Amino acid sequence: MVQEYADIALRLPSASERWAGERFRAELRTWVSGAVGEPTSLEPVKQRPWATVWRVETGAGVFYAKQNCSTQSYEAAVVLALNDLAARHVVPLAAVDTTRGLFLTPDLGTPLGEAAADDDVDLWCRVVAAGAQLQLEVARYVERLVRAGLTTLAPGDCVGYVHQQLAAFAALPEDDPRAMPADQQAAVRAALPQVSAWADQVAALRLPLTLCHNDLHGHNVFEVGGELRFFDFADAMVTEPMAALLVPLNVLAHRRGLAPDDPRLARVADAALEVWSEYAPLAELRAALPAALQLARLARTESWIRCTAAMNDAELGEWGDSAAYWLGSLVMAPPIGGTASA
Repeated sequence: MVQEYADIALRLPSASERWAGERFRAELRTWVSGAVGEPTSLEPVKQRPWATVWRVETGAGVFYAKQNCSTQSYEAAVVLALNDLAARHVVPLAAVDTTRGLFLTPDLGTPLGEAAADDDVDLWCRVVAAGAQLQLEVARYVERLVRAGLTTLAPGDCVGYVHQQLAAFAALPEDDPRAMPADQQAAVRAALPQVSAWADQVAALRLPLTLCHNDLHGHNVFEVGGELRFFDFADAMVTEPMAALLVPLNVLAHRRGLAPDDPRLARVADAALEVWSEYAPLAELRAALPAALQLARLARTESWIRCTAAMNDAELGEWGDSAAYWLGSLVMAPPIGGTASA
């Protein structure tokens, strides 16, 4: 089966404008009432162009309802699948409607990243190790996640993906807020031989394809009874497992101003890589990690292309260049090891 990727030129009706309307509030109230009882309070707590989250109070307790834009509405089905496959690692579901991409989770308290410092190395080690354990447990069931709606981007797909998206960006008018400047397109095109080399190096490890959260950080995880439970899988994809480290290492390096050779970054990376040491020696995983992190930029590109589809003009003015940024970032140095490709 040929993999279909997101289309940067796609424009859909504004999701945020629909969520702000009374009709959506009424629909949500009716759905919540049927699931957990009549709400005594129903208020939006997070409104983004790509997703809405509402705090719900009923006689049964406090819950959070979420719906994504249509291009990422598969999250409901993914969370449902993960509750079947690895329930102790993810937030539980109180209700789900996979047709509408709407789901309800109980209040689990304060996310880990709000209860601790964002630059806490010990915290990052816990998060990436638990995230890798989740990846390991669901790897054998990856086809279930694909059926739920996740896009696959294996190392061997990456060169073709770059070609396809460069062509799509080139077709956009120059004044389109999603456009990629011609010089950036040329730089990425020149880096294609390096992308191929990275893909070969990562593929040689023969790691299984599995879940990549694609936005892994402490604000997307709760601690419940000593276990870490992950949420916000809207950006998720199926990739090789080391791709999940791009966001953690990027964020930690930025928050602490760490150089790529800082031992604290290596410590965090090792916390996840050790989970995969049964597949390849740790030294080989470390050596291939910079290449994997570069390829992971394509997963970020894909999720941003999906997100821009349902944005209105004002939102595109703020967020529209995000996909172009991530594709263009292929020529930047990885957050740990390695050098820029151009």
